[in-house]
Order: sequence, then structure tokens, then C-alpha cells
Amino acid sequence: MTTLPIYLFGNIELKTVAKKVVKLYPDDLQFIKNMFETMKNSNGIGLAANQVGVLKQILVIDISEHEDGEGVKPFVIINPVVKKQQGSWVMEEGCLSIPGIRADVERAEKISIKYLDELFNEHHKTFSGLLARVILHEIDHLNGILFIEHLTSKKRKELRSELINIKKGEVKINYSVVVSKQKLE
Repeated sequence: MTTLPIYLFGNIELKTVAKKVVKLYPDDLQFIKNMFETMKNSNGIGLAANQVGVLKQILVIDISEHEDGEGVKPFVIINPVVKKQQGSWVMEEGCLSIPGIRADVERAEKISIKYLDELFNEHHKTFSGLLARVILHEIDHLNGILFIEHLTSKKRKELRSELINIKKGEVKINYSVVVSKQKLE
């Protein structure tokens, strides 16, 4: 398996809507293994394909090491469609593509989604709590939305200098990254 570099804030891939997967190829299955390896080596609990520069609707989840993830096996979600959202709760979130920044984000407490697994089998499942939050965070990535977009404009202004540093690659992290080639605003 290969550890892939994580694309940092400022890369266009993070703001691009991923394309639906119509067929899985052997390369895709290896890519999914590499996504799991990358997520694990980066101490993440969710990773969307956009975050490693691939614009396909694929995400991986592994909350098994988290206190709320006991008994939850790592899994793959392909082409997710949120069918229902219920309740809401606020929790602090972070993101491998926006290292060092954490903020409270309001999300649904319970979701029902339709998706395909790595064998291309269709599932209709309901998730709640942390698992629902992580799935929604990663689905946002597939739709070109970053968690900071859920923050107030005041909070985003407060984070502006930190975001500029991330965009420049001026971050201290223990995983490889791709820094934005776009000019700073």
C-alpha cells in the first residue's frame, strides 16, 4: 500500500465536485486501500478522494480507534446520497486538509444514506452520532465544501491568517501534503 499526499486548503480539487463512480476497476480497489493507509498514517477518521487529488465519489471511514467507535469496522462509501437528516448537534471538527484548525460545526445527529460499497453492492443505512458527523463531513468534501464554510463569516475572518499559512504550506504536520499552486488573495 501507498500513503498518498493530502491536498491542503487552497487546492482547487478541494472545491471541485467529485464525479460519480460508474464502474470499479482494479486500480480503484488499490486506490481505496491507499486511502485507508493514508487516513491511518495521518491519524484521520475519514478521508474523501478529493483530499488526495482524485475527483471520484469515494470516501473511507474508520472511527474504530475513537471512543465512540468501538465495534465499528472501517468501511468504504461510494456515490453517497443523503436521504434523510434528523436532529442537530454541535461538535468540534477538524480536517486533514486544514491542519491545526478546529471549530464547532452544527450537523444532523442522525442520517439515512444510500451508497455503494467497494464490491459495488448498494446499501441503505442509518447512522447517528460521530459516525453520521464524519460521513456528512466527507460527503461535503465530495461536493467541494469544506467544514470552515459552515462557520460564521466572523469566525472565518478570525481564521484568515491561519488559512493563508496553510495555503502556503506553512504547517507542522507529520504527513505529506500537496500545497496550493494558486496565487494568494
